[in-house]
Formats: sequence, C-alpha cells, structure tokens
Amino acid sequence: MSIDNKINVAVIGATGYTGLDLILILSKHPKVKISNLCATKNIGKSITFFDKRIKKKLPKITKVDKIKWENLDLVFLSLPNGEAQKIIKKKYFNNKNLKFIDLSADFRISNVRIYEKNYKIKHKAISLIKNSLYSIPEFTKNKIKNYRIIANPGCYPTSIQIPLIPLIKKNLVKINDITIDAKSGYSGAGKNLEKKFTHKNLYDSTYAYSTKNHRHICEIDEQIFKLTKKKINYSFNPHLLPTFRGILTSIYIYSKNNSGKFLRNSLANFYKKSKFIKILKLNTPLGSGNVLNTNNCEISICETRIKNKFIIFSTIDNLVKGASGQAIQNMNLLYDLPEKLGLK
Repeated sequence: MSIDNKINVAVIGATGYTGLDLILILSKHPKVKISNLCATKNIGKSITFFDKRIKKKLPKITKVDKIKWENLDLVFLSLPNGEAQKIIKKKYFNNKNLKFIDLSADFRISNVRIYEKNYKIKHKAISLIKNSLYSIPEFTKNKIKNYRIIANPGCYPTSIQIPLIPLIKKNLVKINDITIDAKSGYSGAGKNLEKKFTHKNLYDSTYAYSTKNHRHICEIDEQIFKLTKKKINYSFNPHLLPTFRGILTSIYIYSKNNSGKFLRNSLANFYKKSKFIKILKLNTPLGSGNVLNTNNCEISICETRIKNKFIIFSTIDNLVKGASGQAIQNMNLLYDLPEKLGLK
C-alpha cells in the first residue's frame, strides 16, 4: 500500500463502459489511489475526455507496458475475453502480493473445455484457474481473502443467482421447470454493440437473442450446482432494451406448496445482514429505476393466478452490481474494509 495507507490500483481497459464506471467509483473511494489507467488507444488523453462525471485529476491513459508493477497492490482488468488471462499469467508469480480482479469471463468457468467451447478462445492460463475465486460477495465473503485472482461475475448471472440460490438451497422451488426472462440496457453489450447486433432501429427497439446458447448459461449452470449441489432445468431468454443501463430479470418458478409470503420471508432472512440486497414486500411492482447507479439488487416475489406459480423479479444496474460496483465490493472484502465503503 502507499504511504498514506491507500490501495494502489491500476485499471486496464479504462475507456469501456465498465472501465469508466469503475474509475468513477474508485476516484471517490477514500482508501484507493489510482496509479495507472491503461488502454490500447487514446494514449496520453485524460479520462475526463471520455466521462465528464469523473472530476478528480487522475493519471493520463498509457499502455500497459508503462505500469510499474512493483508499486501496485491491485489490478482491475476490464478487457475483452481472452486478454486478462495473458496479463495475469505474466505477472502472477513475479509479484507475490499483487491481486487481480478480472471483469471478463476468463476465470469464471472452472472447466477449461467448456470455457473454450463457449468463448471460442484457447485458455492461456489454465494452471491459474484453480487459484481463482468466482465471487458474488454475498456468497463468498468468508473465503475471498484466500485468493489473489477474483473472477467478477457476469451481469445476467448476478441478477439470477442472488434470488434463486437461497431458495434452491432450501429446497423451496421445483428445479425441473424454471423460466428466466432477462432484459438489459444496451451497455451490457459493450461499445462494439453495433458489430454484435445488426437489427434495424437498434437503439429504439427491444430485441431477443441467444435463447438456446447464450454464453452466460454455462456460468449459471456451474455456480448453481457448486452452491446448491443441484442441477436445475431452465430456459434463459435474454433481451436488449432501448435504454442505456439496468437489468430486470423475471424468474418463473413453481414452489413446493409454499406460500409467496413464505418464499419472500425466506429470502429476507437469508439476506438480512446484506448491505446491498433489498427484498421488497410480497407483490410489489418492480422496475430498474431504483437501482440505477447503485450497487443494490432489489427483489420482489409476486403471486400469479396459477396455484404455486410465482414470478421473482430481480433488478440491478448491469454496470454497477453487474460489474464495477461488485468488483469494488470484492475489493473491500479482499482488503478487510467495510463492504459499503466507496459505494452509494
């Protein structure tokens, strides 16, 4: 740490949507010193050129090779899939105290074969996967300090696992027929959105895609099994919305003869000590508006006209609790800081 007892951090991949939100939050964090901001383009520019919300004077953008690694405590990697693993492989053993929080998928999947099939990328740091921790902090806070590589979860999987895992663990829902319908603001697809999605009126329409083979499915499968020891049978239907940020996930479940009130109270009890999870009253209408630009997850369980069938609504900001905010929550736990420090 620096002489004023602050965490020296670098952000690699500074100018993407997630990188900018990360820098904005880190710039206000009382225990962080931002030492390096790195990108492959726009070298020498100020980060305020890309985001006027960032008021603090910070280092200019440089290439990764300008980093003085021995001065760092922590590196955030907000890079395309396949890139973070190369950097971590080079630096992990040379810098024994350096920690990494990876916001890509590179260390989210423990099965290399599934990762390579899903992401069409050869993994370059296979031996380090066992040294990494996939971390939704609400589930991992007691063991996160044992790891130097933290795999920050995907945004859709975060919005799905937080409401579902406690109910599955307690055997309260039927696991053979679950429908997950998730809608995200277009920032979730990154700045290369127009290369990935070519449908007409992109920014004015709602678009369904990747219903059978969305790349987050293997992440959801692995983590639910790891935490509940159960394989669930579900469909996952993602959509892009004509709004910049926010996710609303609707999970259609059948209970095992439990009332909606019982399901709601079970979730509320599970998360009673959580700083960011808000369980609303039964049948509360829910939208993403309350959680935008926060690290919160709001959850509402609603009854339907069909006996024992319920809809769980879960909403997060895909760029905060779904990415940068969760990364900073993980950082706070790594360094034994208050979990909410620096987060609204």
